[in-house]
Amino acid sequence: MVQFEGPAFCFGDDINTDYIISSRRKRDTLDVNILKQYIMEDIRPGFFHELNGTTILVAGENFGCGSAMEVAAQVVKGNNIPVILAKSFARSYYRNAINNGILIVEMDTSSIREKDLLRITMDDNGILVEDLSNKLSVRCPGFRKELENIILSGGLLKFVRQQRGQKEGC
Repeated sequence: MVQFEGPAFCFGDDINTDYIISSRRKRDTLDVNILKQYIMEDIRPGFFHELNGTTILVAGENFGCGSAMEVAAQVVKGNNIPVILAKSFARSYYRNAINNGILIVEMDTSSIREKDLLRITMDDNGILVEDLSNKLSVRCPGFRKELENIILSGGLLKFVRQQRGQKEGC
């Protein structure tokens, strides 16, 4: 079982990977520790400064559309955002997020409001999303065991290293 709790930060439909991290920033560097401060800057200036502790992104349809660049998922993970809830995800972003250890949940997000306190639990019964501010809960299907193990390991590279018995950095 894994559980995350934190405030919801809400975005709309069609959040493009270039909104998550602008292309102009990627020309200078691909270092996530530098890029993470520019998360969502074109659609929500100063968003980086709103983040404090565990944060949960909430969006509408087609989150992560646009290019298939992995750095858009890496910037999310680099900002301690372990969960994204959305009505739907672009397929390439969906897989990039899982490969970076981000829990992706497709569900109806229309009842979740900005700064609602959310608790997300992934266990053997699937994924439970609780809006503690509104006392609502939704049970969503879980992942195939292989994908769940990648998420729980912190991403695909960490998962492979664990399977091979290697230490980080090898």
